[in-house]
Amino acid sequence: MNDTGLAKPTKQQLQWQDMELGMFCHFGMNTFCDQEWGEGNDSPELFNPTQLDARQWVRTAKQAGFAYFILTAKHHDGFCLWPTKTTDYSVKSSPWKNGQGDVVREVADACKEEGIRFGLYLSPWDRHEPCYSDKEAYDDFYAAQITELLTQYGPLVELWFDGAGSHGREYDWRRIIGLVNQYQPDAMIFNMGIPTIRWVGNEDGVASYPCWNTNESAKLSMYTDDMAAWLPETPSWVPAECDVPIRKDRWFWHPNDEHTLRSLDNLLDIYYRSVGHGATLLLNLAPDNRGLLPEADVNRLLELTSEIKRRFSSPIAQTVGEGDSILLAFESATEVNHVILMEDIAHGERIRSYVLEAEQQGQWVELVKGSAIGHKKIDRFDAVHTKQLRLRVTSSVETALIRSFAAYCC
Repeated sequence: MNDTGLAKPTKQQLQWQDMELGMFCHFGMNTFCDQEWGEGNDSPELFNPTQLDARQWVRTAKQAGFAYFILTAKHHDGFCLWPTKTTDYSVKSSPWKNGQGDVVREVADACKEEGIRFGLYLSPWDRHEPCYSDKEAYDDFYAAQITELLTQYGPLVELWFDGAGSHGREYDWRRIIGLVNQYQPDAMIFNMGIPTIRWVGNEDGVASYPCWNTNESAKLSMYTDDMAAWLPETPSWVPAECDVPIRKDRWFWHPNDEHTLRSLDNLLDIYYRSVGHGATLLLNLAPDNRGLLPEADVNRLLELTSEIKRRFSSPIAQTVGEGDSILLAFESATEVNHVILMEDIAHGERIRSYVLEAEQQGQWVELVKGSAIGHKKIDRFDAVHTKQLRLRVTSSVETALIRSFAAYCC
């Protein structure tokens, strides 16, 4: 099989792209201060969840069918959710569990129990730490923090490096990524330094189409300032992750904020334009100041994933194939209004354009035209009554390889 010259994913990237859905969890000092970006001067005495239940968070993710869970171990305010040795600005200085608590440990243990992969967000920007203005001193500080997280909490699926607040700042990314590779070589690295996955370019949870997986095409189609900081060692395959909060413009919990909860239709549209465009969706649910996910958020999440399962868990028919023309035949004529295509991306993105067609009275009628398929492409169209569909690849680099061609009526 000749795919010389095409960018191809690693085994870890393939596994990560197959996860498709992850839960983000923003929790920390901001939760208790009715704010999104703290300045790092809020007292640790304020951090005191009375009913914190990490198992409730993770069980919700598991029930929803999510494959991984990412916790904000330290946001921009610098407050640490684990008892770090690097600073007193952490849970050990709070009244929660008399300073003996460790939120990161509780979430890591819950993920292990539920069989969900665990990842961590560690903000490079730190508005509390006095040595932040001293580049060399802070590089040492940050390296010490990430080493604690990399070595104390078991296997990590992803390290999430937020570029907010860091524009123009040069961190010692080779050292940071070297620590990740030393202690957690299978972990994905989000968008900074030498990333193995990239930010999609917005916080709306949607990927522009086409959403190619290669380094160069990503920079052309959705260039961000963070991408300018990528080191030359960045791999040629860098798939996209779409992050979005379930409450509009709210990553952290806020009181009396019920009106911001996204509608089911909005979340379904996000799913179609993230996972359905070949990216991975990272959906944020924020625990409240009790330390529990609000019931309304949980119910909306379960509504979403229940509807996704209703639509796509049972295809009318499904096949695999290769070449320029692949048929999908049904046992009898039936209604169809969705097709899900998956390319065999282990050999790179070969397909450059395609047409979906339905047989109508002995003629092939065009339903959809597209370009990128990549990990997954969900196409929806007005329902047709047909005995078979045809995928016609109109442009490709090497022989097109289709991992799945499935039809649905939703």
